Amino acid sequence: MKKSLYVILLISYLGIAQKKPNLIIIMTDDMGWADVGFNGCKDIPTPNIDIIANEGVRFDEGYVSFPVCGPSRAGLLTGRYQDRFGFTTNPSIDPNNPIAGLPVEEETIAQVLRKAEYNSAIVGKWHMGTNAVFHPLERGFDYFYGFLSGGHNYYHDQLIYNDLSDVTSKWGWYKTKIKENHSVVETDDYLTDELSDAAVSYINKQARNDQHFMLYLAYNAPHTPLQATEKYLARFPNIKDKKRKTYAAMVSAVDDGVGRVLNALKEQGLDEETIIVFLSDNGGAHNNASDNGPLRGLKGDLFEGGVRVPFAMRWKGNIPEGKTYKNAVSSLDIMATIVARNNIKINKERPLDGVDLVPFLTGNKKGNPHDVLFWRKWEQNAMAIRKGNLKLVKNIKDNHKDLELFDLSLDVSESNNSKVKVKQTSKELQKEWEQWNSELKDRVFPTLGSDNWWSKKGKK
Repeated sequence: MKKSLYVILLISYLGIAQKKPNLIIIMTDDMGWADVGFNGCKDIPTPNIDIIANEGVRFDEGYVSFPVCGPSRAGLLTGRYQDRFGFTTNPSIDPNNPIAGLPVEEETIAQVLRKAEYNSAIVGKWHMGTNAVFHPLERGFDYFYGFLSGGHNYYHDQLIYNDLSDVTSKWGWYKTKIKENHSVVETDDYLTDELSDAAVSYINKQARNDQHFMLYLAYNAPHTPLQATEKYLARFPNIKDKKRKTYAAMVSAVDDGVGRVLNALKEQGLDEETIIVFLSDNGGAHNNASDNGPLRGLKGDLFEGGVRVPFAMRWKGNIPEGKTYKNAVSSLDIMATIVARNNIKINKERPLDGVDLVPFLTGNKKGNPHDVLFWRKWEQNAMAIRKGNLKLVKNIKDNHKDLELFDLSLDVSESNNSKVKVKQTSKELQKEWEQWNSELKDRVFPTLGSDNWWSKKGKK
């Protein structure tokens, strides 16, 4: 009897241990650190986004690897500092350029998870290159619903181009129609709602097929243009500033979508089988009425306001609920965390820069996940390094051309430059950053706005 019970328990344990968790990454675009309830937002309710933090872990010091969309997303999708492969800025949108995108030598999270028999989808914004060689279906994803460029209009009646090849003016790519895999889709709803619909449909399909999956739900909200429907605008009669009101409406639409994703997981019985992560690709921007709270700087800055983002993770029954984690973590860690759950071997020539967060969240590992975090803006010769609570930064913006040193445990707003007091510490941090920088590549492709490919059609 005891032996039989032992066998049953062992089989049960092995079944649980071998169960591969699904992964959902929900990424917003240009969202302010203080624009979610779990970071104290008062004027924009985000009850569904807050569930992820309340039923999981809120990262007080959650970072991305770059303060602008494209490179930040390249870091997320590879688990590696994007400057290691020359993705130093937003690439050209030129569909004829075979190098302007995420280098094909780099493995995406979808390509890695395919080794563990995951089905993977991206819904929303790609921004990893528009040439055919960079298409999501060529980079490990099994399903794509969204757009290839870095920004988009939200109203369906403004989407007039069938393809990027039809674009005839700068920013015209914001008006391309939505694609499902390689086919044009005629949409009839607000874009954020369309993306939420596609995400829920994908989850339900994978559940019906009993297929473990990875979903990268890459909303372009609340990136400009500031566009929202009356359904969402009507929720904010007390916000008088027009830009802030529209921004709030856009965030509220995302929150509705997050709620629908969470409901789909619950209805399919996948709550405890799915890691769900919420974050923004960088800090709030200067042009969308976002709020970075106490943090200095905005999108594009290497101050905290550019790289510290709203960040939370839920994995019910496996990591603590309602916990605020104080140590610094990175978007690069998402890849490492799911790789560790599957014991996937990574190419030794392209090791991950992220770490598995689960043992730190459960308490099985003590200390900081990262001894040090780095940032670089190659075009501007700007840099930042965080080691412990100390952060050395040269922002090269708004006349801030000098190195500044801050103790973030005492000065999260980066208002008290203490470099003069601890010169030796500054030199040590700078030397460590320079060693890291020596491992990186310069930009390998034309940057956004550096060409005018849209005006060259028909010319030889």
